[in-house]
Amino acid sequence: MSNQSIADALLELIGKPAAETIIAFIPTAMNADTSNKVWFINDLLNIKNQGFKFTDIVDISALEENIWLPRIKAADVLFFSGGNSSHLMRWIKESKLDKMLPELLKTKVYAGISAGSIVTNPKLTMSSESKKVYYEETTGYRSESGLGLVEFYVRPHYNSPLFRHARKEYIEEIAKKIKKTVYAIDDQSALKVMDGKVEVVGEGEWLKI
Repeated sequence: MSNQSIADALLELIGKPAAETIIAFIPTAMNADTSNKVWFINDLLNIKNQGFKFTDIVDISALEENIWLPRIKAADVLFFSGGNSSHLMRWIKESKLDKMLPELLKTKVYAGISAGSIVTNPKLTMSSESKKVYYEETTGYRSESGLGLVEFYVRPHYNSPLFRHARKEYIEEIAKKIKKTVYAIDDQSALKVMDGKVEVVGEGEWLKI
């Protein structure tokens, strides 16, 4: 939601105005991230500035299913925060949301920021190795499996100075190993996916390998 092109693409997927749209924002990935949370606040502000009818914050790791599930079912958009991909994927599995998503996404839009986009991949290959190691050391949990909602891989934060491995050379090396299409997108770009068709939207730089 970093620019109007991305906001417009989201509304196209939703199929109705922002003023009629309900957002369920799932912050779970952020819980295990140790960085300054200014980026998280900015992400919420970007959502607020779109003027949605209702924005709920629903943490699937902090609530019982009988509390979070009705709130997710009431939403038009399931918006997954950035943070730690391993932590998010763990709770998507432990909450059994992974089993529910195929049915939910018949009538709802999945939106993901950073970790929230990485978990849609077949595996967590594009996730930061240092974050995976940190999470394994502190919790004992490690898994490479993603949701597999798409057949390709997305690597966010392309060319960001904060993510030294989000560079063309590094991404090309990974692409050779996994033998799958990889989209590297910067913080002003997004992928719009519907019925198997992939479109890059936004106002930034991106790379397809």
